[in-house]
Amino acid sequence: MNPSAAATGPGPADNDAPARDLPGLRAGVRAEDEVVDLCRDLIRIDTSNFGDHSGPGERGAAEYVAERLAEVGLEPVILESHPGRASVVARLAGADPSRPALLLHGHLDVVPAQPADWQVDPFAAEVREGCIWGRGAVDMKDMDAMILALVRELARTGTRPPRDLVLAFPADEEAGGEWGAGFLVREHADLFEGVSEAISEVGGFSVDLAGRRAYLLQTAEKGIAWLRLVAHGRAGHGSQITTDNAVTRLAAAVTRIGEHRWPIEITPTVRAFLAGVEELTGAHLPADDPDALVAALGTTARWVGATLQTTANPTVLQAGYKHNVVPGTASALVDCRFLPGHSADEVREAISGLAGPGIDIETVVEAISLEVPFSGSLVDAMTAALRAEDPDCAVLPYCLSGGTDNKSFAELGITGYGFAPLRLPADLDFSGMFHGVDERVPIEALLFGTRVLRRLIDTC
Repeated sequence: MNPSAAATGPGPADNDAPARDLPGLRAGVRAEDEVVDLCRDLIRIDTSNFGDHSGPGERGAAEYVAERLAEVGLEPVILESHPGRASVVARLAGADPSRPALLLHGHLDVVPAQPADWQVDPFAAEVREGCIWGRGAVDMKDMDAMILALVRELARTGTRPPRDLVLAFPADEEAGGEWGAGFLVREHADLFEGVSEAISEVGGFSVDLAGRRAYLLQTAEKGIAWLRLVAHGRAGHGSQITTDNAVTRLAAAVTRIGEHRWPIEITPTVRAFLAGVEELTGAHLPADDPDALVAALGTTARWVGATLQTTANPTVLQAGYKHNVVPGTASALVDCRFLPGHSADEVREAISGLAGPGIDIETVVEAISLEVPFSGSLVDAMTAALRAEDPDCAVLPYCLSGGTDNKSFAELGITGYGFAPLRLPADLDFSGMFHGVDERVPIEALLFGTRVLRRLIDTC
């Protein structure tokens, strides 16, 4: 890799500049001593992704990450798919180069935040009530910071992990990954040579199940079909009678789609999760009754309820340009997520049937679903790492209703898991933190996750 690539281009703006005298540059400093500072620094670099290159981009955060890695002797490369849309990749040699490598990846972009809706500035990374507040605190600059802190500790001390570690910090995950992980897989697959498994976001966090703490290890995720509906009609004067109104046609189609009840289907991962909860709590969970499931699982049901069926949510409507003009077209965006074992083609066919005649269906983003085994040496190592720090815990598989960059890396034959470990307060609405207002991560959870990841890296 070319170390000079990490230093090209301008650095973060002065008002976003992170602290330069990080304790990790001094001997004897462990990952826990700098992970909080790393997380806060990353949050302060605004990487909001609006899905159309109109945001600030990830370049500032990519340069920050590359600098932190280069400081301890690694040779990171910054790779741009579009001006400002930057990802970082590096490799840390392991003790046994004959073993398949492990990929640790965390995206650098975040969804936008409206400051007026927040109690704090979403890009100030304030510490309040024992938490780091800010956009990206859990999605997923906390995991980025943990990876950085641990790899810096390993490199600084000359410690070799059991096998090679490949580190990737992609752009654009929040808009489907086309300009981030997708670009890396298409154009720079050689950087992931020899990688067999990966860990990333939205797994390894704790939930309270009837007073018993359990950690959810993500072994499946739904597929994505982001669709655009375009209705056609006859343009005309707003005062006239029209039976060919694109807005009316679109509104009816959107209503049918939004109100459609998709069939319940229990995938192997969800079945294993429900069986594990029943064993822990002794309560029967009626998988065919989503309302009863929500009542039994509380806030945890947010993670589970949407994985019982395909979903299709209309999210954006666009039509017209003047009050007294009937437009000739109207459009809507629909966010569809389909279960493992199904395809985007099936979803498009169903949406087309619901939309009816006079509606064109266009694909904006499409990505596969994933389901991987809750078994094997990496799963055993993740489970052991959690139980070493929390001996009485349970570890269960679960399916993510959203998606991650593991979809892109799966194209290279890499088996991906969600494992960004956090021990959370039982009353924290963790699912509400993702893309939500007042996103925050408890500092103690961040330190816990750093210790768990160290154990994992040391033993996997």
